[in-house]
Amino acid sequence: MTTCYQLPISQIRRFGLALMLPAALLGALTFPTQVQTATAQASGDNRPLTIRSDVQEYNANTEVITARGNVQMLYPARQLQATAAQAQYFNRERRIDFSGNVYILQQGVNSMRAERVTYLIDEGRFVALPQANRQVESTYMVNDTEIGGQATTPAPATPSLNLSN
Repeated sequence: MTTCYQLPISQIRRFGLALMLPAALLGALTFPTQVQTATAQASGDNRPLTIRSDVQEYNANTEVITARGNVQMLYPARQLQATAAQAQYFNRERRIDFSGNVYILQQGVNSMRAERVTYLIDEGRFVALPQANRQVESTYMVNDTEIGGQATTPAPATPSLNLSN
């Protein structure tokens, strides 16, 4: 009969941490988290557009910032917040492309979820594409209690949503 020696859970966790800590430090030194601020023009004023991510690249020739990994973007001039796996800010074209589990919150109430979103800054327009066999989801706050001082008529009944996405 053979006996098997088992380490207590706490020792296994400590051993795991001892192995993970040097790897995490090496990763942090190799791929440091960067915070970069890009400036977008709005009405002749320079306003900051802040992008935080695990890795960022800037091409001075094309004026394109590429952010990858846990991307968080804050653009107060447009009341816009976004998260994604990757984002590219095209300064010359005044466009932002988001990809990978994109979530956008505008004006603190309107939101959009998609796999890919292009934001055309000067037009204030979003173009969103879903993952295969999925849909884009948007939520907009609509004030329709009164139109022109008169009460609105109720909308017709809407079929229930299929939330299997």
